[in-house]
Amino acid sequence: MKDGFFRIAAATPEIKPADCAYNAESVLKLIGECKKIKAGAAAFPELCLTGYTCGDLFRDSTLIAGAENALRLIAGKTAGTEMLIFIGLPVAVNGGLYSCAAAVCKGRLLGIVPKSNIPNYSEFYEARHFSPAPDGCSEITFCGQKDVPFGKNIVFKCENIPLFTAGAEICEDLWVPCPPSAELARSGASVIFNLSASDEIIGKAPYRRELVKNQSARLLAAYAYADAGEGESSTDLVFTGHDIIAENGTVLAESRQFSTGVTYADADLIRINQERLRMTTWHGGGGAREVLFSMEPPAFEPERRFPPLPFVPDSKSDLSERCEMILNLQAQGLKTRLKHTGIKCAVLGISGGLDSTLALLVTARAFDALSLDRKGIITATMPGFGTTKRTKSNAKRLAELLGTDYREIPIGESVKRHFEDIGHDPKNRDVTYENAQARERTQVLMDLANQCGGLVIGTGDLSEIALGWATYNGDIMSMYGVNCSVPKTLVRHLVRHAADTGPENLRSVLYDVLDTPVSPELLPPENGEISQKTENIVGPYELHDFFIYYMLRFGFSPSKIYSMAVNSFKGTYDAATVKKWLKEFYRRFFTNQFKRSCLPDGPKVGSVTLSPRGDFRMPSDASVKLWMDEINGL
Repeated sequence: MKDGFFRIAAATPEIKPADCAYNAESVLKLIGECKKIKAGAAAFPELCLTGYTCGDLFRDSTLIAGAENALRLIAGKTAGTEMLIFIGLPVAVNGGLYSCAAAVCKGRLLGIVPKSNIPNYSEFYEARHFSPAPDGCSEITFCGQKDVPFGKNIVFKCENIPLFTAGAEICEDLWVPCPPSAELARSGASVIFNLSASDEIIGKAPYRRELVKNQSARLLAAYAYADAGEGESSTDLVFTGHDIIAENGTVLAESRQFSTGVTYADADLIRINQERLRMTTWHGGGGAREVLFSMEPPAFEPERRFPPLPFVPDSKSDLSERCEMILNLQAQGLKTRLKHTGIKCAVLGISGGLDSTLALLVTARAFDALSLDRKGIITATMPGFGTTKRTKSNAKRLAELLGTDYREIPIGESVKRHFEDIGHDPKNRDVTYENAQARERTQVLMDLANQCGGLVIGTGDLSEIALGWATYNGDIMSMYGVNCSVPKTLVRHLVRHAADTGPENLRSVLYDVLDTPVSPELLPPENGEISQKTENIVGPYELHDFFIYYMLRFGFSPSKIYSMAVNSFKGTYDAATVKKWLKEFYRRFFTNQFKRSCLPDGPKVGSVTLSPRGDFRMPSDASVKLWMDEINGL
């Protein structure tokens, strides 16, 4: 298992009803394919050793014995196979007949899980043949093995892969209000396998997909659904082999319907474990029986790829919908604050950059929602030593087009006087030179807010806050920070969405803002162009946002994040570059917590935020040594 990834499979063999020997060979063939792809666990459909559609033949002892012999054959031929395999077959026990999932590993029958919920409606008449799983767990003799655990509440725990514990349920068990998999997950099952024989009718496939996806989300687990397909009797029904693998609410892999074969995916067991640890409403300690086993699946290179921009949806329609929702959330947060305080004036410092542009667009929305005159929005551009004509012009155009009260307040002379007061040589362009400008701008904004009885609207984004790329008692301070949980990679898309969907007269200026390099503009320009580019100093924001997401959202280790980033940004950044900026990220993140401890209020719009009152609390004196040691060892 590399970086917590464990390969699981759902397989649909071509079968013949009542031909157990043929069906066993079909299962063995696909087990061979699972071995080739280096799967660590696989599931086959419900009653696949007999066929689900055998009808009253299930009353015949010859068929039941044939299924047991088929399982014995499979166990014998997989004695050297390092894989946990779930196979569906009928099992007769104590006068009852049960549709079961048999768990086999390295030729050993680990246990048998009977189906709990027996459908007997519409096209289903299983109660004619099968009994629901009895309560409790007993031990039976089966396939020549004694003391085989038999019961609906069994989890199979791999001793040498601690994060991998498997549970099984069967078809209808998923479709009921309280699926057995809930108890299995509470008992530690990180992966649930469903052995199914779900016939196909119009509209059922999307419903089935949502069931699997949502159950994986509720259980904080991986869920592999193996469906019956080719060969099942078509007397009344059609089966399409709709195999689905999901994890934590996301479909990882799905078979093409009307097909047979193996569908597989790499489940992230570390992510599953981290999600369960962070959710205080996740209650473990279920009462399932634990069956221990060991195996050594072959090493594999994970094929799972993670989007390089985790905060940004891939789909254009999803992105547009997401952007509109975020803009509305930001505006609603500010609207509520203005309404609560009775304030009708907002003050923003606008630079012609992305963050202040987004904050202004949001503020305009909030004023419109309250039917307030946009002249109550005071937009101040405060040119300093690094301000360029391009950004200043864009700031002015945007403020005027949006109908705000635009003011230009140069800060150069004030900062020079300040340098004289503290005895700082302006030729020394160090952090004092830069931060004095940021603090002067903040003082101007705060005093303007006092004059009009208004609020200073913060413009800093989540990425800057995480990296500490903000001046303490400068631009990190405001009275309400509308961008505080929006990462830099998403800020760009929000502004683009506003340009694409907003008034035509705004588009040209917004597009030019989008094309402007990200910069604090605190150092003098060179030949009239921006000389100080943020990403040359702190690193690419797309890398940092990737690090932010997987560190804060899932608590992944630096080594896991590094491996994921190298794969996700292959062809864009090499491994050395990823390591360099990962190291810089952790250094900056830990050393700048003191700035985050006094963040102003602001709306949470996504799953990651750094509010000291909400999602993330950390001592300002926390040592980064453990994390740095791990990165240095990569």
